[in-house]
Amino acid sequence: NNGPNNGPNNNGSNNGSAIDIFRRLTCGGLAGMIAKTFTAPLERVKMMSQTGEGGHGVINIYRNVLRTEGVRGLWAGNGANLLRIFPSKGVVFSSNDVYKTALCKLCNIEVKREGENVKAPGNISFCAGGMAGMTASALTYPLDFVRGRISGKGVLPNSSKKYTGILQTLTLTIKEEGPAAVYKGVRPTLLGAVPYEGIKFGTVGFLESRFPNDTGEYNVIRKVFFGAAGGVSAG
Repeated sequence: NNGPNNGPNNNGSNNGSAIDIFRRLTCGGLAGMIAKTFTAPLERVKMMSQTGEGGHGVINIYRNVLRTEGVRGLWAGNGANLLRIFPSKGVVFSSNDVYKTALCKLCNIEVKREGENVKAPGNISFCAGGMAGMTASALTYPLDFVRGRISGKGVLPNSSKKYTGILQTLTLTIKEEGPAAVYKGVRPTLLGAVPYEGIKFGTVGFLESRFPNDTGEYNVIRKVFFGAAGGVSAG
């Protein structure tokens, strides 16, 4: 009599898991898009500082961008960044718990949950975060490459930008340098994703274990503080 009941229960569990992954993909992606849009001007200045475009010093770069490209220039490359961030952050947040669950089972550690989140020791959280970061970076790297080309180049007086849009940048790059060019720099990016996401999620996991939520209720302030601490720790 117990046999026929196992199928529906398993289906319900699988459906719930699929819905949870989809929800994490969506919420993580939207949160990343909002954060990146607000910080896009700072990201633009950082990219131009790294490439040596637009002068020296934060104030000088800001002035040069405003003079040659206008206010919209501060958000140059943000479209490509948003297209990258939505799947990237979505994959990171949805796959992180998947990796944590798998690593806990591999290490014979009991899988515990705090609400909808998988709780794990700091070392497991570090490894799972690093793996999630590598997965997201590998899937979305071409868009990261496009963002760098658009936002990393300034505009000289009486001239026009070489890279202006997502499709134009991809087409021009592939035409001039070949398809493999959109994966230039992917190795250091993948390697950098491991410590960055690993430290971030590892810090959050450590704080959650040191300061557990005994009430069982969702605490927004606690999540914001732990997330901010993870981001600062990762740099």
